[in-house]
Amino acid sequence: MPTTIIAEDDDGIRLDRWFQRHATGTSFNIVSRWARTGAIRLDGAKASPGDRIAAGQTLLYPDSLPEPSPTTRERRTIEVRDPLSQAQIDYIRGLVIYEDRHAIVINKPPGLATQGGIGITTHVDGLLDALTGEMTTRPKLVHRLDKDTSGVLLLARTARAAAFFAKAFAGREARKTYWALTIGVPKVEAGEIDAPLSKQPGSGGEKMHVDTETGLKSKTRYRVIERAAGRAAWVEFSPLTGRTHQIRVHAAAIGHAIVGDAKYGGKEAFLTGGISRKLHLHARRLVIDAPDGGHIDISADLPGHIAESFAMLGFDMALGAPLVITALSATPKPKSRRLSSATSGNRRGERRSRGS
Repeated sequence: MPTTIIAEDDDGIRLDRWFQRHATGTSFNIVSRWARTGAIRLDGAKASPGDRIAAGQTLLYPDSLPEPSPTTRERRTIEVRDPLSQAQIDYIRGLVIYEDRHAIVINKPPGLATQGGIGITTHVDGLLDALTGEMTTRPKLVHRLDKDTSGVLLLARTARAAAFFAKAFAGREARKTYWALTIGVPKVEAGEIDAPLSKQPGSGGEKMHVDTETGLKSKTRYRVIERAAGRAAWVEFSPLTGRTHQIRVHAAAIGHAIVGDAKYGGKEAFLTGGISRKLHLHARRLVIDAPDGGHIDISADLPGHIAESFAMLGFDMALGAPLVITALSATPKPKSRRLSSATSGNRRGERRSRGS
């Protein structure tokens, strides 16, 4: 019978959960049957599916684990990972800007997808084997960035850390800050955009739009850091919810699409004078609690095309010094005005009074 030592990452979980993690295809019924016949033993004693296991315990179980029969959907999405080349290993390792025993943070470049899809052969998820290090499992994605958005991307090093971070993102406890270059300058220097979003019909789910009737609650705070006359603005966005393309849609909805965002700004989303046509949206900073009671506060340098655009427009990078971030519940909430579908593309959604 196979013997394994319970790892620290599995400490405290149910025995049936261990089989879900490490013996895919072993159903609860099979584990229960083995338990009834005494075929599963923890430190030599009979065990039940609901028993909590502890790190260091010795687990014995039958060596004839059934092979799962994938569903049609699973067969379509199963990806066989080829061994990584040294160039791929060096590439992903070169993106790491922070790591500890719970997390790895990379500065994702624009053009690199977070996960695979139709026509996507290189993506972060496919390179994670190179970041396993001394751990026994590969890092896990806990949130995503659009392919053309650069910046801070957090990876969990263990299943326990992944669950902790995922809960923080879902509970809006993670504080995210994005830098963007917008077309034109918002008349109101700081405020909150409150515009429900939903998938745009006919786009195949690839595009979002403001939908006050059935859209999901979506809020984004912003502040103008610096302006280039009336031509463009360096704007800091802080999403309070996590909808697909939220910042891009909200920026366009107040009449100031992000430079390079043809999807939501159309042909007007580009600047002349040598400014790159790439998307100018960067996940600059992430502040999130850590599983050990501390916290992670990490910032990512701008990619080359955004740094060059800022330099060409004469922006003073000292103005982007990080603000002290407190819990969202303790941050004063500026008054906001909800956008209707009809306001998409104009300035009605901007605040009428100054905010912070």
